[in-house]
Amino acid sequence: MTNLLLSAMATFAQYAKNDFVRKTRQPMAVQERFLQKLLQIQQGTALGQQFGLGEIRTIAQFQEQVPIWSYAEYEPYTQRVVKGEPNVLTADPVVFINLTSGTTGKQKMVPVTHRFSRSLGKSNTVSLGFAVEAMRSRSIGSSKASRLEFGKVLSTNFVGIEGKTEAGIDFGPVTVGSYRINRFICEQTFAQPFTAMEIANIDSRHYVCLLFALCNPQMRGISANFPMLVLRTCQYLEQYAEALIEDIERGTIASWLTIAPEIRVPLERQWSAHPKRAQELRQILRSQGKLTPKLAWSKLSFVGTARGGTSDFYFERFPDYFGDTLQFGGVYGTAEGTFAICHDFNADGSILSLESGFYEFIPEDQWDAEHPKTLLPEELKVGDRYRILVTSYSGFYRYDIGDVIEVVGFYEQTPMIIFRHRRGGLLSSVTEKTTEFHAVQTLQALQQEFGLKLEDFCITLATDEFPSGYWVNIELPTGETLDNSQAFLMRFDHWMGEFNSRYAVMRSSQIPTPRLRILAPGSFAIVRQRQLQRGTSESQLKIPHISEDRRFLEGLEVVTEVQLPADLAGRLSQIRTSG
Repeated sequence: MTNLLLSAMATFAQYAKNDFVRKTRQPMAVQERFLQKLLQIQQGTALGQQFGLGEIRTIAQFQEQVPIWSYAEYEPYTQRVVKGEPNVLTADPVVFINLTSGTTGKQKMVPVTHRFSRSLGKSNTVSLGFAVEAMRSRSIGSSKASRLEFGKVLSTNFVGIEGKTEAGIDFGPVTVGSYRINRFICEQTFAQPFTAMEIANIDSRHYVCLLFALCNPQMRGISANFPMLVLRTCQYLEQYAEALIEDIERGTIASWLTIAPEIRVPLERQWSAHPKRAQELRQILRSQGKLTPKLAWSKLSFVGTARGGTSDFYFERFPDYFGDTLQFGGVYGTAEGTFAICHDFNADGSILSLESGFYEFIPEDQWDAEHPKTLLPEELKVGDRYRILVTSYSGFYRYDIGDVIEVVGFYEQTPMIIFRHRRGGLLSSVTEKTTEFHAVQTLQALQQEFGLKLEDFCITLATDEFPSGYWVNIELPTGETLDNSQAFLMRFDHWMGEFNSRYAVMRSSQIPTPRLRILAPGSFAIVRQRQLQRGTSESQLKIPHISEDRRFLEGLEVVTEVQLPADLAGRLSQIRTSG
């Protein structure tokens, strides 16, 4: 039965993908139809009447009549929704409230209706269609051992409700709402029981999800919102390998795990001993000295996680766990909407999702304008960067989420985009405006140049000087050393100037020399725990790689601090000035 359902899902996804490809040949016609239907449905809402949506007949009229708003303008309306007032932002009943991660500021609340959920689900289905087709095309002519297969997926996301509004509306991270609304589909596609994902304790949930997935013969993929979360799952597999094998052999679920009785009991009913599988895994552990996903699942076909932005930094460590297993980006989206669809393995660029929202783009020369001019998808240029605006069934119109994207090509007539960074996420000692993307490029180059793999990093500004130099805070993996820290710091200065020309200019005259701070092992685990304690959802957890908060890493142990000698720093400044 399961095989039939998976096969049916794959067939339907490929049909949806083929239909989407046809639409990419006429993107503006598709976008205009989407907008007109949305305006017709939403015209009677409180905000729809305020904006006069029922009078709008053209895209130009829509742009003239409806203002560009950030979340601050929408917040009074979302508060009315939270209190239970109907027909404020959406014509349909609100069934869930998506919470944003709050990584770059206050958490935002986004109303979710079944119509909004279905519009986003279209993108997920199309993405699956592209993945299935890519698997099949790569398997043609391949040996049976190396053939890619569509099958069950391991996910360790928490799916428990975070809470209810005063009107009784469930709220939580976007993945929670999406998974719960589409529970039946999730139950067919996940390699572990849905109930296992309801375990609140992080360690226990990962353990139990891994336990079931290790014994699921249809297991083919691993999925997480961000690469950092994928790596954490790999670390849990290594850490608990012996205990997992023991539970697999005995048919037990470890008693020391923190699992509520109403969840543990049904899970134990579903669980049974797999002595043959335990013997196989124990042999791998003995011969290899570790258990990694690539070793544990011989038919592992893909890893699904976000690409673009800061992802490349973490991908540097993927070969240790996955070898050459292919990566698939799924969709590029946030709690506010879905913006683009991945079309192939190991590809960063994704295709604008034409039926999940209506999109406009603010070109870079308009970012500081009070009333910026916007461009439509057909007007974008390859290589340029834009702020993206979205109009969707969430009830937000021309909504500026602050994401900066780069256009990297076109699929048929539809732009392909990559998320680069959040506009608000900038680091400036003076006026150099270093983005997270600049920082990731720099540390990637350093890792490759020095043959080094960092646990994590975050660049902050010095607290004891003005203008402030950069503090390059890094954590080395256990057993890793940095032999020439001064050379590393010099090359940081070089690469930062290469990737951000404004940094190079300002360093020659105003910005002091950077300092390297090597943090104690476990430092970024403490940072992650702090974020969780502040209310960030585990599935949305990201380590910011730049922070203007000079106390962000306060209290962490600095093992080594490195500065460039004064005479060397002076010579570098002269070289920059003359160069």
